[in-house]
Amino acid sequence: MASSMISSSAITTVNRASPVQSGAVAPFVGLKSMAGFPITKVNKDITSITSNGGRVNCMQVWPPIGKKKFETLSYLPPLTREQLAKEVEYLIRKGWVACLEFETEKGFVYRENHSSPGYYDGRYWTMWKLPLFGATDASQVLKELDEVVDAYPNAFVRIIGFDKVRQVQCISFIAHTPDVY
Repeated sequence: MASSMISSSAITTVNRASPVQSGAVAPFVGLKSMAGFPITKVNKDITSITSNGGRVNCMQVWPPIGKKKFETLSYLPPLTREQLAKEVEYLIRKGWVACLEFETEKGFVYRENHSSPGYYDGRYWTMWKLPLFGATDASQVLKELDEVVDAYPNAFVRIIGFDKVRQVQCISFIAHTPDVY
């Protein structure tokens, strides 16, 4: 049996492993002394933790009343027509199929009619026409968006991009929110 010295205050005994156990990890048998580690001072003041480089030292939380989050990009201000066109061009460039859906009630997932786990109202929106399988230009999708808004001005409208190979939804973002929201 051999002994090895880890520090002046703790001694650990190491057993020599048999040739069969040479790849096994030795069991933990003792603690190391803290004498070799420097003592660090912990600052409990939370105002020094976050900073955006300006005068503000704490992050502001998003107000929950009247500021619901919907889909991808919902944390941004409403997209302009040009920004919508760029997003649609992106999904067409990726080879995804554009589809428009609308929701006339709340625009987000909620519970109202049932309280069982996994059941949510507002999860499925109404599809506007069929998916735009032949759309090769963003203007075609935006024309359909205008038609949805004309037909349902008080509805939320989202644009979805489906991957036809993997058969999954790859992108979804709100394209129109009603004026009353």
